Amino acid sequence: MAKLILIDGSSYLYRAFHALPPLSNAQGEPTGALFGVVNMLRAALKAKPDYVAFVSDAPGPTFRNQLYDQYKANRPPMPDDLRAQVEPMLAIVGALGFPILRVGGVEADDVIGTLALQAHAQGIEVEVSTGDKDLAQLVRPGVHLVNTMTNTTMDNAGVMEKFGVEPSQIVDYLSLTGDTVDNVPGVPKCGPKTAAKWLAEYGTLDNLMANADKVGGKIGESLRAALPQLPLSRELVTIKTDVPLDQSVTELTFRERHVDQLRELYTRYEFKAALKDLDAESAAAPVRDTHSPGTSTEASRAQGALPQKSSDAPELSMAGQYELVTTQAQFDAWMAKIATAPLVSFDTETTSIDSMQADIVGLSLSVEPGHACYVPLAHDYPGAPAQLSREHVLATLKPFFEDASRPKMGQHAKYDINILSNYGIRLAGLQHDSMLESYVWNATATRHDMDSLAKKYLDVDTIKYEQVAGKGAKQIPFSQVDVDTACRYAAEDADITLRLHHALWPKLETVPSLRSVYENIEIPLIPVLASMEQRGVLIDVNELRMQSQQLGKRMLELQQEAWKGAGHEFNLDSPKQLQAVLFDELGLPIKVKTPTGQPSTNEEALEAIADDHALPRLILDYRGLAKLRSTYTDKLAEMVNPRTGRVHTSYHQGSVATGRVSSSDPNLQNIPIRTDEGRRIRQAFVAPEGWVVLAADYSQIELRIMAHLSGDEGLLKAFHEGGDVHRATAAEVFGLKPEEVSANQRRAAKAINFGLMYGMSAFGLARQLGVDRGEASDYMARYFSRYPGVHAFMEATRQQAHRDGYVETLFGRRLYLENLTSRNQALRAGAERAAVNAPMQGTAADIIKRAMITVHDWLGTRNDDAHMLMQVHDELVFEVRKEVVDEVRAGVIERMSGAAKLSVPLLVEAGVGKNWDEAH
Repeated sequence: MAKLILIDGSSYLYRAFHALPPLSNAQGEPTGALFGVVNMLRAALKAKPDYVAFVSDAPGPTFRNQLYDQYKANRPPMPDDLRAQVEPMLAIVGALGFPILRVGGVEADDVIGTLALQAHAQGIEVEVSTGDKDLAQLVRPGVHLVNTMTNTTMDNAGVMEKFGVEPSQIVDYLSLTGDTVDNVPGVPKCGPKTAAKWLAEYGTLDNLMANADKVGGKIGESLRAALPQLPLSRELVTIKTDVPLDQSVTELTFRERHVDQLRELYTRYEFKAALKDLDAESAAAPVRDTHSPGTSTEASRAQGALPQKSSDAPELSMAGQYELVTTQAQFDAWMAKIATAPLVSFDTETTSIDSMQADIVGLSLSVEPGHACYVPLAHDYPGAPAQLSREHVLATLKPFFEDASRPKMGQHAKYDINILSNYGIRLAGLQHDSMLESYVWNATATRHDMDSLAKKYLDVDTIKYEQVAGKGAKQIPFSQVDVDTACRYAAEDADITLRLHHALWPKLETVPSLRSVYENIEIPLIPVLASMEQRGVLIDVNELRMQSQQLGKRMLELQQEAWKGAGHEFNLDSPKQLQAVLFDELGLPIKVKTPTGQPSTNEEALEAIADDHALPRLILDYRGLAKLRSTYTDKLAEMVNPRTGRVHTSYHQGSVATGRVSSSDPNLQNIPIRTDEGRRIRQAFVAPEGWVVLAADYSQIELRIMAHLSGDEGLLKAFHEGGDVHRATAAEVFGLKPEEVSANQRRAAKAINFGLMYGMSAFGLARQLGVDRGEASDYMARYFSRYPGVHAFMEATRQQAHRDGYVETLFGRRLYLENLTSRNQALRAGAERAAVNAPMQGTAADIIKRAMITVHDWLGTRNDDAHMLMQVHDELVFEVRKEVVDEVRAGVIERMSGAAKLSVPLLVEAGVGKNWDEAH
């Protein structure tokens, strides 16, 4: 099939101008935008289309200005430096042999739309090379968009994935959202998600307008107020497809290149790589550019040719070539590289692992495997060389970092997002994270730090931090590492990160379910967690100090009771003294031993003898309070950030095999809730004046997932009837009416319901209920006879685990279980228990991650009146302005409930209070 490429020259020019630094040649003529356009055009030449056109806006007003005199009224005039590059651009385009089309009275989009539909009608495949979202309305079978800056293609499915609507709905979508750049009015406060939701429900703008009275809330009021101007907005965003043209599609062929003119232009504007290629090749051959999108390793990746093992890809294990960037010319050259790179790997070097208090020392960039640079910004040792200004470098990079259309990647990029946020940079366009690529591919195969991944997937031994900065008391700050050594270490980070992507991404591409988990859950979650970390949570330090005093007083009382029970004073914190008291003096039975054969005094050992004497329980209570005090009531007050006045935890995506997010420094997920003292700590998590705490929690989510996955009719019925599922289970197991179930019978049913998900044995159930093993076995037998689907699911899951070596969540996340074939019966049984539990726990993790993404996006459309602060197991915690709490609570419940479609209701309970304890 013949092919037509339509190049949106206006889009090319503006994007290149804003993406690149203000480059100039020796005569002072601006060249940045020109450089970017030339590189993109040279890439387009490689496609060898049958027909091609370079379409650019003509000077003067268009018909849209006549329709609406405020059209593009807010857009500033073209900068002088950009205007000066238009004519040179057209000269180079013409010399390269591209037909150039500029039609007065309309925009370039209208010319492109007319040619695209003419070609489509003639059976010619159409590729529109652009970064303009408006052109998505042209997409249909045989017509697609290509973004040469990101090397991505958008077809029907791509439009749906990006915008949430069909290509045929893009005009209505843009009418609703409006366009601030072109000053096209939309519906106030209607963002992309709302527009897509409305069109999914009503189909068309006309139908939505006809049913506007059915849309509730403030957004409904905005819609109704905007009804009079929506037809105009639609006319403004609709691309004309009937522009009279002097040339037909089949006349748009390449002209012969003017080599001498190109050489003159390339020489004048100092395009050395283009000039070198021109001199090296014949005039008829396509220009070669190893830095253009779609070539070299990027092209082989796109064609599926990149091997998946480092042994098959020696280029991923090669020695790196790293450049120390200390001059403006070097930095400008790297800005030019990242302007046209299909993917940029970056990394920051800082003064601290605490991202909320760290300063940037330098940053590294890589655009192709084996090549990277390091830009030192704040190395301050005696004799350190002159370095570029940190403020200047970050200001220059800010447009790149904040451009969502420019794909970027990192290794544990959330840290770098937080670092950049300290300098007012909001990173957008994060497309990959090598840590998460490894984590999703196989969470248990290795640790997911860069050094471990480089060794496993690339067979590369990386430079360790201690090798450049020392360790222990002799370790120096990175700012005092000499810049040459720092370059080898830091540039390697960016390079290895990009190499890992080239090794791991092809693996994920072979398994659609894993790719979906990565692209739709893990990557979108990064900015959500980063935002939560940056916001932090407000702590009442005085409340914590009071609690510490109360805990200390109670610990002293327990100590006195323990001394009384022992008959003398001893150090409760000394295992050796405790061992002597318990086993030598009191003669209590030794039920647990240490690896060396000594009597153990750990928690398990004390629980085992807690019924034999009062002292073990006193020690357990004492230790519990001591842990609360040291971990929370004393420590949290010390962790308040002096800059923000809040406590900022760190969330970890790549640490729990089932997909759960974990928390550290402080660990907010381990605050006990089963004791009064543990729950009281939550009273210190407070809201600012005029705000409240909102806590929303999934109810029995893993049990609901069990019902969905097993399809057991009895369990499904219990949830659909909406009553007490544990009481319903007890009624089934004991053959009673629900109202006849005793408290102990309900407790037994609850223990079975939750215990089975964790592979609990009859022995474990007997211990938990305080009954003999035979009675516990009888309970379990009755349970499975009443819920046969649960038993069948558990057996099928075990069989799948043994067959495949892994189990999956509802969304396709895999958990590999290495000990399923172990000769050690205990290890093998543990792996089988994990196999049964992982689909429930992993699906619950996926659901709350999906909810966090959806809720975060929704909150971003509001007026800064609510913030997500914490994720603790199946609970999300927010601070909300008092006056909107009912609206936010309803919105949060709606989005959390809609995070998955199960065969039972996904119930969310939400409470409000002045502190977390009141809200929970």
